[in-house]
Amino acid sequence: MLHRMGLYKTYLQAIKDGKKTVEVRLNDQKRRKIKIGDTIEFITVPEADETLRVNVTGLKNYYTFKDMYEDIPLKDIDCEGWTMKDLLEGTYEI
Repeated sequence: MLHRMGLYKTYLQAIKDGKKTVEVRLNDQKRRKIKIGDTIEFITVPEADETLRVNVTGLKNYYTFKDMYEDIPLKDIDCEGWTMKDLLEGTYEI
């Protein structure tokens, strides 16, 4: 199944460069439909001028973003060196 999602250009480039191997999303109704083996097509926002298709190789659910950031290596989301405060503020800003 193909899922389309918007993504800021900076993060799309980090995925292309292999710096970001984990995508973080709220587990809302739309994201609950994603299964391992599905394809996600990321489209840059707001420009919508670039796309990238990736395959879903794993899924994890967390009770809070803090729980997730304590579990996932920060290099996998291209955020090495960020503080927990920076991570949480950045997440809620988006």
